[in-house]
Amino acid sequence: MTEPETSAFNGMLRPPPTRRGAHDLLMDLNDVSHHTFRPRRTLRVGVEFVRQMRRRRTQIAALVLLVLPLIIALAFQVSPPTGSAGARLGGASGASGAGLVSLATLGATNFAFFTEFVSAGFLLVVIVALFCGDTVASEASWSSLRYLLAIPVPRSRLLRQKLIVALSLSVGANILLPAWSFLVGGVFFGWAPGQSPLGGTFTLAQALERLAVVIGYASVQSLLVAALAFLLSVLTDAPLGAVGGATLLVVVSNIFDSITALDPYRQFLPTHFQYSWLDALGPSISWNAMMQGTGLALVYSAVFFAMAWSRFQRKDILS
Repeated sequence: MTEPETSAFNGMLRPPPTRRGAHDLLMDLNDVSHHTFRPRRTLRVGVEFVRQMRRRRTQIAALVLLVLPLIIALAFQVSPPTGSAGARLGGASGASGAGLVSLATLGATNFAFFTEFVSAGFLLVVIVALFCGDTVASEASWSSLRYLLAIPVPRSRLLRQKLIVALSLSVGANILLPAWSFLVGGVFFGWAPGQSPLGGTFTLAQALERLAVVIGYASVQSLLVAALAFLLSVLTDAPLGAVGGATLLVVVSNIFDSITALDPYRQFLPTHFQYSWLDALGPSISWNAMMQGTGLALVYSAVFFAMAWSRFQRKDILS
């Protein structure tokens, strides 16, 4: 529907509910705003959260996060780990990564750090992109997005509710993996004090503090992936395109970041500080790189979210 249609209220002309401005006009109509239309009652967070939790992709993602640490632990039982996997990072981060690999079976703490290390670069990226890239695009692919707008759900509220649920699931994934890995590591490899790849040991309290720092920083870094996937979700009707596009751009950024000839410009790449949480594993926590990574992630995320809001407000939803 592309032409304005006549409203039943006072013979006024109003745009179709798929276009911007329809909800503002509804709010201006006394009969509607006082008796029928209640924006706060549309698309409640609780309803959307339950709806997303019941989806098969959410359940499969949770299953993968629960099974992966078990598979890694069983693999270590069969074959001891080596330190070669951390070499790809280079520099101090590479040394820390290689140390995490060789220390992975020395207790619950080291196993949790190792699992986070091998998952942060791809698995968690895909899961966060899945939650945030699928949320709006899937409604468009099912042709239900235009019906949500026709209820009518205000556009800003629709994006906000979708984003709240998607980010909640993303943060939940970032917490679930290391926390569950800590428990699995304790069962398989004991509860010995954690050992830093840079020297020294952690008490249980220190280990939990460092793990909280890692989870917090990884969650901030995943916000960048979430914002990019959410922007693509608004731009396309294909959920796989939004999820795959966000994942692909992260992979490309990692490839460029591995090219040292791009210095000093590669420090502005979105994923340059992705593994800066390794600085929390030393004898004392070094915050410099993590502060830079947090600032860069927040700037990129703000830009991507602003672009998503701007595009969705001006878009005529026909699918």
